[in-house]
Amino acid sequence: MHLYLARTTLFVHRGKLDYRVVATARSIKPSDDPNIMTVAGDIADPATAQRVISAAVDRFGRIGTLVNNAGIFVAKPFTRYTAKDYAAITAVNLSSVFHNTQLAIAEMEKNASGHVVNITTSLTDHAIDGVPSVLASLTKGGLNTATKSLAIEYAQRGIRANAVSPGVIKSPMHPKETHAALDTLHPIGHMGEMSDVVGAVLYLDSAPFVTGEILHVDGGQSAGH
Repeated sequence: MHLYLARTTLFVHRGKLDYRVVATARSIKPSDDPNIMTVAGDIADPATAQRVISAAVDRFGRIGTLVNNAGIFVAKPFTRYTAKDYAAITAVNLSSVFHNTQLAIAEMEKNASGHVVNITTSLTDHAIDGVPSVLASLTKGGLNTATKSLAIEYAQRGIRANAVSPGVIKSPMHPKETHAALDTLHPIGHMGEMSDVVGAVLYLDSAPFVTGEILHVDGGQSAGH
């Protein structure tokens, strides 16, 4: 099973549910909305990260929040992962986060204010028999730990760091015939919706006393079965 989502989002908060957004992905389309700017490029490339951050600052003046929601998930038995699999997964799941976050925080420090949200996976807490996920655990699990480290390092500089750890979220990447099986992976009995993750990100962004939190949005998956 190969699931790909390669996107990074930056936004500047202007008021209640009122954001200016810069989004990047390899094949993202231009936006006609004056409050949404898109930057096409390989998010694992440091040059793309620099273009995204520069575009955000030039267009909107500052960076309020960085959402690292890029990810590749490849379900294979551990011994069948190839060097190409490893390189692709670590590039998107780790390298892109490193480059974008480093540049974004440098900008946030100028205003002594900012927020980083990493999207990880509940598989890092609760492995599932039949869903081999070692590289997801290696990379996204590392992000959970790094999130807490960033939260402590920047706690007194006005910058927060949190993570959203979702279960399986229904998307076009999941063929309809797989839905019933994927539903059963969650104690609540069904997959999550993209709106569940969006709601979690917005909550964290509106909660100034919350930092270092790994917020599970997984239908009870991480609690057990």
